Amino acid sequence: MNKSCFGAFLLLAFLFPASVDCLVRHYNFSVVLTNTTKLCSSKPTVTVNGQFPGPTLYAREDDNVIVRVINHVNRNLTIHWHGIRQLRTAWADGPAYVTQCPIQPGQNYVYNFTLTGQRGTLLWHAHISWLRATVHGAIVILPKRGVPYPFPKPDKEKIIILAEWWKADVEAVVNQATQSGQPPNVSDAHTINGFPGQVPSCSSQGYTLHVKTGKTYLLRIINAALNDELFFKIAGHNLTVVEADASYTKPFETDTIFLSPGQTTNALLKTDQAIGKYLIAINPFMDAPIGYNNVTSFATLRYKKTPPNPKTILTKIPPQNDTPKTKAFIDSLRSLNSKQYPAKVPLNVHHSLFLTIAVGVNPCDTCVNGTKLVADINNVSFVLPSIALLQAHYYNIGAVFTDDFPGNPPFRFNYTGPSPANIQTTNGTRLYRLAYNSSVQVVLQGTSVIAPENHPTHLHGFNFYVVGMGLGNFDPVEDPKKFNLVDPVERNTLGVPTAGWAAIRFRADNPEVHTTWGLKMAFLVENGFGPNESLPPPPRDLPKC
Repeated sequence: MNKSCFGAFLLLAFLFPASVDCLVRHYNFSVVLTNTTKLCSSKPTVTVNGQFPGPTLYAREDDNVIVRVINHVNRNLTIHWHGIRQLRTAWADGPAYVTQCPIQPGQNYVYNFTLTGQRGTLLWHAHISWLRATVHGAIVILPKRGVPYPFPKPDKEKIIILAEWWKADVEAVVNQATQSGQPPNVSDAHTINGFPGQVPSCSSQGYTLHVKTGKTYLLRIINAALNDELFFKIAGHNLTVVEADASYTKPFETDTIFLSPGQTTNALLKTDQAIGKYLIAINPFMDAPIGYNNVTSFATLRYKKTPPNPKTILTKIPPQNDTPKTKAFIDSLRSLNSKQYPAKVPLNVHHSLFLTIAVGVNPCDTCVNGTKLVADINNVSFVLPSIALLQAHYYNIGAVFTDDFPGNPPFRFNYTGPSPANIQTTNGTRLYRLAYNSSVQVVLQGTSVIAPENHPTHLHGFNFYVVGMGLGNFDPVEDPKKFNLVDPVERNTLGVPTAGWAAIRFRADNPEVHTTWGLKMAFLVENGFGPNESLPPPPRDLPKC
């Protein structure tokens, strides 16, 4: 079961290098069909500027970013700037029918936002249907000029984007699943910077990371996959993690990086091994009995002056159900919590929500078996409206949504035990209303309804602190006693463990309305009363539905 939480066009603006000091960064994204060959099979692919992965967006902390997106394909489209806080710029966030209507074929839209208080690595991707499978790229936010990294300065930086590849048209894959009511077909391969590497029955080129001896490289690693949580490992080399989701962390050393879809990790690589060729491996993590792409993809790290045709130094790949390794990695992540970068964990909670994440079955007259699988939170399966939620809220348009999303499940049961037979899932466009600047705690409880699985979860427009995580059912009395309220990791995306729970806290200091969970529920954050505490009017070119 899948988890369902870029042509002959040039980048007309510039990919600004670190040495350029500029306050406004202009980019043009031309969305085009590009004929692409991978796994010995060709297909027309939706890309930005003809690139897969798409172009990297470079900027500095506090820069203003302006991206004109021109839609040249025969499909509706939006772009989401995954992890950007979008303070008072929710119109630029990008989820279709939530903060904006899609950019229709032949139309364009200018995304305009400022990078406030953020530095590190994030990603951008399409945010409608499954177009993000090929429409995605990196966001590199450099520190303010003159502000050093809080770790040893690297000699060079490299971007590593992990993704999935389907031989078939991804829109056809998801449409077939919708018609059948069953999970979509899994991808055919994982890719590293667009290369699937060597696979059975097809000789294909792999990605090579070229390095020099005695250097320190900052690897900006991004999981842009749709569904799969991934391990990343380089034979013979350890990595020092220094940042997660564009938030600095206490450095720690590991031989394996673990990322859920949408997560990013910055890690230092020291090239201190013998000259040669070393295997890079990415393989999926899955500790639930469900279908997934179990293909391991390979690339190579190659030292300069390595002789021709060297023997590749191999590595031991983590088992695909290696829960202890994922837990050890997640538990090692801590906010830097320094004087310059403090962890501002909300200590007093105004809203305490308990959200159960499950997969249900709804009637479906057009489906093969008369039913379809749906994802739900607190037994509510979110229905996208035909007009953007943010517009409906801003202009006070009625009959688009209600603000009665339940903060607790309708009834309690043994969430990670046998599934009760009387669970009913309802459909609705229901939002949860938050006062401006209120503090929120959300406990996300995985369930065993139909099948237990991990759930990548993303909060749009905000960062949150992961104050607790565990297996089994959340204990509201004992588990909060173990919460980390001092230096929990700050993220925008986390994976709720299979048959387990995760607790997060954040402050609702960004007035907006939009989808926050991959399984779809939405918060409505009201305006405040200060001069910079209200959502400005929408831009004139905001797409129309």
